[in-house]
Amino acid sequence: MKYTDLKTPSYIVDEEKIRENLEILKGVQDSSGCKILLAEKAFSMFRIYPLIAEYLSGTTASGIYEAKLAHEEFHVNAGSEGKPETEVNPTRPENHVFEPAYKPEEMQELCRICTHIYFNSIAQLELHRPIWEPYQKAGKLKIALRINPEFSTQEGHEIYDPCSPGSRLGIRRSQLPAHLPEGVTGLHFHTLCEQKEQPLIDTFRSVEENFGSYLSEISWINLGGGHHITAEGYDVERLNGFLREVRERYGFEDIYLEPGEAVALNAGTLIASVLDIVETEDMPTLILDASAACHMPDVLEMPYTPPLFGAVPWADVAEDGGPEKGLVPVRLAARTCLAGDIIGIYGMPAVPKVGDILTFGDMAIYSMVKNNTFNGMALPDIVLKQGEEYELVKRFGYQDFKGRLS
Repeated sequence: MKYTDLKTPSYIVDEEKIRENLEILKGVQDSSGCKILLAEKAFSMFRIYPLIAEYLSGTTASGIYEAKLAHEEFHVNAGSEGKPETEVNPTRPENHVFEPAYKPEEMQELCRICTHIYFNSIAQLELHRPIWEPYQKAGKLKIALRINPEFSTQEGHEIYDPCSPGSRLGIRRSQLPAHLPEGVTGLHFHTLCEQKEQPLIDTFRSVEENFGSYLSEISWINLGGGHHITAEGYDVERLNGFLREVRERYGFEDIYLEPGEAVALNAGTLIASVLDIVETEDMPTLILDASAACHMPDVLEMPYTPPLFGAVPWADVAEDGGPEKGLVPVRLAARTCLAGDIIGIYGMPAVPKVGDILTFGDMAIYSMVKNNTFNGMALPDIVLKQGEEYELVKRFGYQDFKGRLS
């Protein structure tokens, strides 16, 4: 189908941009010797898992459903050319899972479908030991503990800071025994959010200082996610050098990174139509068929103003002089009943008209996995852009809303 055939709202994922990001990430793997995993919590569009599996070493899940999705969909079909599907041999990359706590009935299946399981406490490790230990001793499963370095590198977004005071994520140094429990061969920390290489280096130095005795007891380490490797200005060569240094110093068999955003950064858009214009006392307010609360929750959670093609966030315009730039302020809002369902205020050359289509940027990551049907709002279509062609991957309807409720 063509762009003109698309309905709004729709998430559009650009396969070419995904591939560009993957090329960068594969370059890091090849140069540093590390392994990079797709963090499914940020991007779970399994239609293109086979493409991602051509470049990355596996996935990391935040629970049993993501782990099952990776087990079923994230693989490369080896020797598939010219063969019927029944003869295709799927090669399955690594499948990691971390959750602050696991239910006993989940652990058996996780041990069967995962290659690595991370525990958030010694209590959880020991509670589930009778289930995971036979798999570990048979060489089918690797076990790690998540630590809390208590070293925060973030400012202004405590909700996304695993090292914030009172955090439930990771084991603090004071809670660890003198030596790692039997069967634990890896350590994991995840402390970053949309950050460059220096915060990672600083965090690892803190880990060396406070957890150094344990680094000689493990054979692999996971340095978590939040690495904006594919973002403009990220020093990839410095990252590669740091990872090579860590490997040489400690002799780790494997070093893992698990970015989610870096895989699909700037690879998605959300298109929405203008349904109405409300003249409020300060500026025109456009009612769209897309919602911050339903279709881009991070806009309200962070909060932030998403990029909008052909417009500038009004706060940036106002700082530089406002109206003399020829831009007028326009508020973009949703048609839900939530008074605060505001996407943002933008400076535009002119007020859009009813029926116009607006395009928001960087909507592949987190938006699709966190959306919801509050107020009975329809979920956007999911579309894959391949060159000039558009594939309708998924269209949601009333039954998708109804089926969630009873």
